[in-house]
Amino acid sequence: MEKRGIQSIFDVIIIGGGHAGVEAAHAAASLGVKTALISLSRDRIGFMPCNPSIGGIGKGHIVFEIAALGGLMPRICTQSYLQAKMLNTSKGPAVQGLRLQIDKHCYQKKILEALDQKEHLTIIEDMVDEVLFDEVGRVRGVVTASGYCYTAPAVVLTGGTFLNGLVHVGQESHAAGRLGEAPVIKLAQFLRSLDIRVGRMKTGTPPRILRSSIDFSVMERDVVAPVDYLYELEPHAAVNKMDCFITHTNEYSHKIILDNAHLSPIFSKKITGTPTRYCPSIEDKIVRFSHKTSHHVFVEPESESSDEMYPNGISNSLPREVQEQFVRTIAGFEHAIFTGYAYGIEYDFVSPHQLHHSLELKKIPGLFLAGQINGTTGYEEAAGQGIIAGINAARKVRGLSPYIMSRNEGYIGIMIDDLVTLGVDEPYRMFTSRAERRLILRQDNTFARLTPVAYELGLISVDLKKTVDAENEKIEQLLQGFGKSGKLRQFAQLISNNKPEFVKQEIRHLAGDGLHPRAVETVYAEILYGPYKQREIREVEKNETYRTLAIPETLTYTGMPGLPRELQEKLNRLRPATIAQASLIPGITPATLSLLIFRVREQQKAVK
Repeated sequence: MEKRGIQSIFDVIIIGGGHAGVEAAHAAASLGVKTALISLSRDRIGFMPCNPSIGGIGKGHIVFEIAALGGLMPRICTQSYLQAKMLNTSKGPAVQGLRLQIDKHCYQKKILEALDQKEHLTIIEDMVDEVLFDEVGRVRGVVTASGYCYTAPAVVLTGGTFLNGLVHVGQESHAAGRLGEAPVIKLAQFLRSLDIRVGRMKTGTPPRILRSSIDFSVMERDVVAPVDYLYELEPHAAVNKMDCFITHTNEYSHKIILDNAHLSPIFSKKITGTPTRYCPSIEDKIVRFSHKTSHHVFVEPESESSDEMYPNGISNSLPREVQEQFVRTIAGFEHAIFTGYAYGIEYDFVSPHQLHHSLELKKIPGLFLAGQINGTTGYEEAAGQGIIAGINAARKVRGLSPYIMSRNEGYIGIMIDDLVTLGVDEPYRMFTSRAERRLILRQDNTFARLTPVAYELGLISVDLKKTVDAENEKIEQLLQGFGKSGKLRQFAQLISNNKPEFVKQEIRHLAGDGLHPRAVETVYAEILYGPYKQREIREVEKNETYRTLAIPETLTYTGMPGLPRELQEKLNRLRPATIAQASLIPGITPATLSLLIFRVREQQKAVK
């Protein structure tokens, strides 16, 4: 198509209006740079194509961090949730996760309203075909399918599942970004023409079932304990508007699926993209876990304004008639009416080891990537990358150094470090187990950790910072007072006697009025983890000593005494540049790190 000349000049252009694109656009505009968000459709900005929920174990930590950095997702979650649930409550606060079931139509509407009202932000409906570069290879804008040129020295690409997207239902396949939406072909081809590594990944979604066709009386009601704070800083006692339910697959379901597994594109090898291990399709689960006679199905509402229910746990790519057969063997679904069928989708992604920690491509200055294009899965992971990419795109335009969140600073930092350092061989999902310093990086202390950074970056107001500072001061005063009065020892003993709720009641009583419910959790966590946290802090300080210790490119791993062959192969393949990077490789133990440090020092002495 003939180019129609420069349409507008921007500082930052965001390609794609999914959760990564929304946060990137909001963050860049919040920092005062002229920002454009180019999306195929305004009506699909902030859309939830899969499970309409936000948060969970590990993922919830990311959403809290987005909140502390002034992001949009947490605020809209508070305005649009249907049910609030704290997961993992049988364990300590470090590994608990807030999860909200979201009204997806309300969420999408409020996201668009917030972006429309955002100063410095322009929304453009169009498809980007290619990124433009100047004579030295730096980004200078984009060209759209309509033939328009929009210039900007920084571009954030958030492709989602649209880049060469291919939808599969049984043995039927067709190009689509999501079911019923056009794929992005030319931009995908353009990326493949660059000197970067591109691969394929796969995800999927379950069918949707008409609410009035479900017999909820034979299902288990998902009873949730009251939640007295959500993702935002302000106190918010959750009011659950709609129930979720639990049912199960059974031996009849499994037989139908197994008898027809050869019709799934996963097993016929029609799908070439790598699927997610942590959210597998039901046919994959039944084959991999053949000893199980049933699997959970969480039946969740999609919206107050919709009669559709989301059967979480039976994502698949089977033919439509097979879907109907096996779903109707599940208790409560005997008369299920399908409002939409399950499908699998595969799409292009860019290997994230090609990125700086700022999420800028190493080979292409000014081009940032965020979301599923980096090999991740999940709304939260996408949004966490989006806010960092948006911040750094704006900072680059202003000639400022990038903001790099460290692994000891937040879960978003852990995720990005994992992606950049290790790359991915399957869709990446966040878990608390990925965090080496879980006792420090909790949900409850997120604002205490990140508010100073957010204020320094210019993402939050001075009034908000003062509110957090005052809360932190009150928490510190309480803990000091408990230490002087001997309460710390008493509370620690009560906690060990399995009386956490009594301790929290006492904290509320002694604190008086005005202590945020989340702050009560912080005080409790500091008492619970006190000795262990200090040990963790010392470990952080010790590790920082060796963090930047460079590993010589000439260091030979093959045949290294004391180093298992599997680790020799991993180290040879990944070639970590520092001890810190080596520590992240799966299978690396403290003993292995000590061996590497010894070998590095030994080689350094030999050179001297």
